[in-house]
Amino acid sequence: MNKFIKTAAVAATLMLTAGISTNAAANQLDDLLKQVKADRVSVAKLDKKREQEFLAARADKQALLKKAEAERAAEQARNTRLTKAFADNEKMLTTREAELEAAKGDLGEMFGVVRRASGNAYGTIATSIVSAQYPGREVTLDKLANAKEIPVLSELEELWFALQTEMTESGKITSFEAEITQLDGSKASTQVTRIGSFNLLSEQGYLNYNDDQGLIQPLGKQPDGSIVGTVSPFISMTSGYAPLFLDPSKGTILNLETQKATLEERFHQGGTVGYVIAGVLAFGLLIAIERLVFLFLVGGKIAAQLKNRTTPNANNPLGRLLQVYQDNKNVDAETLELKLDEAILRETPKIERGINIIKILAAIAPLLGLLGTVVGMIGTFQSITLYGTGDPKIMAGDISMALVTTAQGLIAALPLILVHSVVAGRGKSIFHILDEQSAGIVAEIAEKEKQ
Repeated sequence: MNKFIKTAAVAATLMLTAGISTNAAANQLDDLLKQVKADRVSVAKLDKKREQEFLAARADKQALLKKAEAERAAEQARNTRLTKAFADNEKMLTTREAELEAAKGDLGEMFGVVRRASGNAYGTIATSIVSAQYPGREVTLDKLANAKEIPVLSELEELWFALQTEMTESGKITSFEAEITQLDGSKASTQVTRIGSFNLLSEQGYLNYNDDQGLIQPLGKQPDGSIVGTVSPFISMTSGYAPLFLDPSKGTILNLETQKATLEERFHQGGTVGYVIAGVLAFGLLIAIERLVFLFLVGGKIAAQLKNRTTPNANNPLGRLLQVYQDNKNVDAETLELKLDEAILRETPKIERGINIIKILAAIAPLLGLLGTVVGMIGTFQSITLYGTGDPKIMAGDISMALVTTAQGLIAALPLILVHSVVAGRGKSIFHILDEQSAGIVAEIAEKEKQ
């Protein structure tokens, strides 16, 4: 019974709970429905607002479009008007030019002459060294040569003055103070002497006028000393005549002269082979000088010994040879001859020392020159292979090396052969004296033995 009562109570509890849950869900659905209806009203209002804004913006754009179209039409009208005005101006300009040409008459022909004369004078005066003393003349000439208007009287006078100045100053030797731009860029004011329109001189030697920049500069390298040596006496003279080397090409020959290689530069063109040849020459000459001094001193001592044969002196080969004779007076002629030959053989290395080395060096020098020639030609062909034959300057270095080393080899060989001949001849003369004295001693002993 109790169990039944409990079951009934549980069932009643469950039914009450289910009823409460059903009522809560119904309330939520009502709220949702109300919310959807409210949102639909809000969206409709927003869409209405957007539509009104779009319609307002379209009206503004249409207004702007109409304004732009009106401006374009105005510009087109302006373009048409300006085009017509331009065409009318062109016609008027052509008419006025024709009227101007007709009005100029002879002045037009004169204008052409002035322009042509100014153009010719500009090329002459701008590059003339007279402009170093009178700068700025070419400005007016350039203006006249390129002018499209009739020149005024002052401009015509400038043309006349420029031509007259050039003609007058071309025949003068004058000095003036000018600023010289040194090769390192520094500038210094000094006295410059101008020889007509040919050369500029200063204590530094010959000067160059750079017409592109209007600068007076010393030459990159002055000519030979014999040429430059005439400049200073010529500048310092106050009257009379003095010799001076003049460049009639107005500086062209001097510029070419500065590009010539000096003796030192030609020596260095031989490269390594050239330096070796120079070393061979120097070494051979040193040996030759030592041998000449030695043989000269020995020859003097032998000459003194010949005057006093009875008292041998050990400081010379003949004295040592006579000492052998003094030490072996009692031996027979054949034995004495052998001893004297032995004494001469002992002297031989001292006298002939270095002579064969000079001979060998004289033979090596031209061979080294030939080696330099071959090396230079190999370099030349390599340059041709790499760069072609379009630029001869690329090959000039190797060709110079080939020719210079050949010359250096011959230059070294010739004096070495000469000094070798002199040294060898001096040595032979000493041997000749020793042989002569040795033969005389042996002959004297042989005659005594026969008696």
